[in-house]
Amino acid sequence: MKKVIFSALLGVFAVAAQAQDGYFGEKINDNNAVAAAELPAKMGKQEKMTAKVAGTVESVCQAKGCWMKVVTADGQTMRVTFKDYGFFVPKDIAGKTVVFEGEAKMKTTSVAELKHYAEDAGKSKEEIAKITQPKHELTFVADGVIVKK
Repeated sequence: MKKVIFSALLGVFAVAAQAQDGYFGEKINDNNAVAAAELPAKMGKQEKMTAKVAGTVESVCQAKGCWMKVVTADGQTMRVTFKDYGFFVPKDIAGKTVVFEGEAKMKTTSVAELKHYAEDAGKSKEEIAKITQPKHELTFVADGVIVKK
């Protein structure tokens, strides 16, 4: 009887654990998060701002989960890295909703860095060779991330 009750409790805990969101980095909440598509307009002409953002993951670094790209307006994406390289996200979260908090900023990404990111994403040598210009883009450094289940 004890074994049956113990097994039932383990099952309940396993289901409860699967239903919870995944937290990475600093523990944050999802209250008052701005939609990723609205972030560029919220920033306006500012070069940087603190924000909490919700969006859909387009892709993740396949080397170790050290960055993710989140869909913004008009099919564009924003690269999200993690503060002080202090945490990573799972590599299999493309298509999932995430909430992240930290600093958004406009940044010029060098050709070398863009090529490095392309390698991390598993791009072909031909695709990587086509990267010849730096890119001025919206980026984000997250203190914490919630991956919604």
